[in-house]
Amino acid sequence: MNKKFITIGILSTIFLLSLYVFQVNAEVSERYSVRDYQEKIDKISEENKNLEIKEAEANSLDDIIALVKPLNFEKTDKIYYIRALDDQMVVK
Repeated sequence: MNKKFITIGILSTIFLLSLYVFQVNAEVSERYSVRDYQEKIDKISEENKNLEIKEAEANSLDDIIALVKPLNFEKTDKIYYIRALDDQMVVK
């Protein structure tokens, strides 16, 4: 009878110990998964910010083109600059 209690006690201790190890392992792997997901969220958030900036830049260029188009500007082939000498000055 005494051997049965010792055997049952040892087996239940081994069972509970293995169950504890399994649960700790599951919790640790969950924490690593959460950390990986958080890193992915941070990376995607950064990409989202960059895309928002690019969208704002693209929209602003579209707005400028839409504003300039009705003015009927012509495309130029060459640009000529007026050269002023050092001792000359333009007065109104």
